[in-house]
Amino acid sequence: MDYYILIPFLVLCATGVVMVYSASAYYVRVHFGDAETSVMIKQLLFVLLGVMLVAFFYYFKLSLLRSKWAQVGMWVLIFTGLLILVVQGKLDPKAAVNGAVAWIPLGPVHIQPAEFAKLAVILYLAYMFTQRQDEMRRPDFQVRELWGPLMIVAVCIVLVLSQPDTGGAIILTMIALIMLFASGISLRLGIGMSLLFGSLGGAAYYGLSQVKIPETVLKHSYQLRRLVAAFHPFDMVKTEGGQVVNSLLAIAHGGFWGVGLGMSSQKLGYLPEPYTDFILAVITEELGLLGASLVIIGIFFLIGRFYLIGIRAKNNYHALIAYGIATMMLIQTIFNVGAVSGVIPVTGVTLPFISYGGSSMLVLSISVGLMLNISASEKKAKEGTHA
Repeated sequence: MDYYILIPFLVLCATGVVMVYSASAYYVRVHFGDAETSVMIKQLLFVLLGVMLVAFFYYFKLSLLRSKWAQVGMWVLIFTGLLILVVQGKLDPKAAVNGAVAWIPLGPVHIQPAEFAKLAVILYLAYMFTQRQDEMRRPDFQVRELWGPLMIVAVCIVLVLSQPDTGGAIILTMIALIMLFASGISLRLGIGMSLLFGSLGGAAYYGLSQVKIPETVLKHSYQLRRLVAAFHPFDMVKTEGGQVVNSLLAIAHGGFWGVGLGMSSQKLGYLPEPYTDFILAVITEELGLLGASLVIIGIFFLIGRFYLIGIRAKNNYHALIAYGIATMMLIQTIFNVGAVSGVIPVTGVTLPFISYGGSSMLVLSISVGLMLNISASEKKAKEGTHA
């Protein structure tokens, strides 16, 4: 058992439950008339289910995931979920929550297919790139030779983007790119693709931050308004910019030491749903920059551990899964911290293990279980080599 993974996971989950309660108690009582502990209890149940999933996938035979039927079944479920959301968005536009139709109600819970799509892309590309690792390492290899697998991933990204879930689509794209670079393609091709996407991203960032977009254009796109609000929050303080402004006020109010657990003022109706995307603002206000830094360090410790396992792995399939999961968590953390601090646009991405959310917690728990499995497998293989 790799305790460098298990212990940070459990500590982060426990921290998340405590902070979800602190951030949600007043909000759910005032806005929904629910018990103050209602959201915290749901999050605790998600964590307990997550711990069971960690145990299950720790003992799971990874070879089963490489079967053709496992891959087909996985994509059938993912595409079915994403297509249901597309149809739901067309038939009932009022079903959108915060501008996106991203959840499928199943009784008392809501499933977010885009979260599970991240793990599906990781497992699928790890499988396909391992199958073709020899040809991908040829000096004359071209990316177009992978048009089949990449087309499946592209369709998935388009369906997620159509919700619209910009953050989810970008995370899926980054997962695919990093896994492609890690698969063994030539350095020249990797550098070329990095420059291309880096230039496009830089141009988009500069355009949103420097160009004044007319109100006539903004009023027709909720997602575009959220993007622009990140760069001009005080100009849009009464609309989409208000969330970022109140987040910055919470961070400033907390200072280095914080105002004390449960004592946040911004969660009292100023930050919308403070227990989800912007829970880090509440953490910073209550526990200070010190407390928030410890949470972020804990997440980055796990990410670093996952990358290290990938680097050391002898099995290419294991290495690619490790890189994919680490990248998923890295981009999510960067997006969330960046949005809360007003550095990058708000995309609705949760803070791993901390924010309220069942789908996110379950996917992350499965990921942790897989990483514990891979860590144990690689350790056994290494011991067998030296025996």
